[in-house]
Amino acid sequence: MNGIPTRRLGALTVSAQGLGCMGMSDAYGSSDDDRSIATIHRALDLGVTLLDTSDYYGGGHNEELLGRALAGHRREQAVLATKFGFANRLGEPVRLRGDAAYVREACDASLRRLGVDHIDLYYLHRVDPQVPIEETVGAMADLVAAGKVRHIGLSEAGARTIRRAHAVHPIAALQSEWSLWTRDLEDEIAPVCRELGIGIVPFSPLGRGFLTGRLTSVDSLEAGDMRRGQPRFADGNLERNLAIVEALDGLAARRGVTAGQLALAWVQHRGDDVVPIPGTRRQTYLEENLTAATLELSPDELAEIDAVAPLGSVAGPRYDEKSLAAVDK
Repeated sequence: MNGIPTRRLGALTVSAQGLGCMGMSDAYGSSDDDRSIATIHRALDLGVTLLDTSDYYGGGHNEELLGRALAGHRREQAVLATKFGFANRLGEPVRLRGDAAYVREACDASLRRLGVDHIDLYYLHRVDPQVPIEETVGAMADLVAAGKVRHIGLSEAGARTIRRAHAVHPIAALQSEWSLWTRDLEDEIAPVCRELGIGIVPFSPLGRGFLTGRLTSVDSLEAGDMRRGQPRFADGNLERNLAIVEALDGLAARRGVTAGQLALAWVQHRGDDVVPIPGTRRQTYLEENLTAATLELSPDELAEIDAVAPLGSVAGPRYDEKSLAAVDK
């Protein structure tokens, strides 16, 4: 498993699969810092280089956790990605900031929490509709010039915003949700990224764990788990969406892999410019996910997987109304 291939996000070279670290501090119930750090170390040992966090996750705790995990020689092994833009904490009304002053303030705060002198990939977490994207990206470009940031990215940005941003400074990567049950970016956004040479970093490539087949009821989730409030996990929608997983499980059994591995391999096959970042706190799931980075699928197999979850087949929107309001159109 040490032979994880590499891919390019713009001018940045990373492992073909990264590790999303949000769940180690946020959104999916309680976690254990020591276990999370051990999982990060295992990922690095196996050849994963791209580690993804945000100043929003756990109110800064996730960045501090990454800082502890990367202390000493581990920093040299990692391509460290973090994000800014949410000026509120979880549970509060959405408040976005992309003004130049906040860009500088947020970056310096992230550098302190991470305990590093530069960020390899710095994303705008959500586009601030009140601030021209040219101002935000211009301030991010100043961070590059100052040596605090190496490459810049956008998250959940629309096609027009991507074009405007890239005209100010090269955008290395777009991070957006992409999986068998979230395919919104395929029509317009992915083609624009490819035209401009921007890599794509899919988050939640396993549908927030749903496509693994391990989740069949929200009753098994902790009280603080964000999935309890998301439409696709609601009564009625959950049952309809389980049919997708059942069909996927049948295809996976023929290959001798899990439904999650097959779903993740499908994302890996979207292109050589695609680097998914499945999240996990457990080493066992990390190793299971990494198998998908080198799992070869034939055109016929890809077509069969596509047929399991065609566009429009998933019941319910991917976010609740509050979260959808922050997605750039």
